[in-house]
Amino acid sequence: MKTIFYSNGKLLITGEYLVLDGAKAFALPTKFGQNLIVENGTNKEIEWKSYDSDLHLWFENTISFSEIIENIPTQIETVKSTLVNILHEAYLLNPNFINNSEGYKISTQLTFPKNWGLGTSSTLLNNIAQWTRIDPFTLLKNSFGGSGYDIACAQNNTPIIYRLDQQNLPMVETIKFNPDFIKNIYFIYLNKKQNSKAAINAYYNNKNQNLAHNIVDNDKITEAVLNAKTIKEFAFALEKHEIHLSNILELETIKEIAFPDFNGVIKSLGAWGGDFVMAVSKENPNEYFTSKGYETILTYDEMILQE
Repeated sequence: MKTIFYSNGKLLITGEYLVLDGAKAFALPTKFGQNLIVENGTNKEIEWKSYDSDLHLWFENTISFSEIIENIPTQIETVKSTLVNILHEAYLLNPNFINNSEGYKISTQLTFPKNWGLGTSSTLLNNIAQWTRIDPFTLLKNSFGGSGYDIACAQNNTPIIYRLDQQNLPMVETIKFNPDFIKNIYFIYLNKKQNSKAAINAYYNNKNQNLAHNIVDNDKITEAVLNAKTIKEFAFALEKHEIHLSNILELETIKEIAFPDFNGVIKSLGAWGGDFVMAVSKENPNEYFTSKGYETILTYDEMILQE
């Protein structure tokens, strides 16, 4: 028997870093994601294969059930050791998928290039949680950590507002986001992959004593982004968000660093300095970005899921 699971990728528009401490975040599930195909196997083991969007096999290994149960630490973190740890945490939450099985053949396939940073890990976690019938937010907490907004995107097909409540539990609200200026929103791939764990650590190291005030400001700006009626209001709110976070992180904005002459607004997404940025421009910015060597430019419609 073959069972297929699928999860959406993600882009975090507002609330980066501060979402870890309860700030309101605006996030968009993408049209790109990852599937997981599970078939029956033998020998009390999992034959695992992972494919990129071009069907390139980028990981292949066999994992015994005993490896998953024992989860013996390794000195060097590898793709296999990370996967074993995820499966071990899933096993602790629901051992039935191991105890009641003879084995599995599992394959995953991304629908976006692996280096795009749209959620290779979060889509995998959500798919594994669906397959093993456990809570994906708990699996995330017990394995990678993080706010969980990416898991919420994996599960939803519309834009979301996401935050953690006082008990650190996820609060997800699906919303409509379809302003007239959607045609003026573009996503540009910078080809500078960021390590999410390192970025989170940098945030905590640089976080100042005004956290409560910063969260209030973030939430006001997020509301301004969502309620903007014109491209001018939208761009102003995004620019304000960039300046706000730039001050918190003590980092220059991506526009200051790489695109100071761009006629429009450029917004960092997720971990600052890597993966995709969002550009808002009255004119088509393709020529501008390609002239600077950035070839991957997607429109809002090409990138974002909308029901």
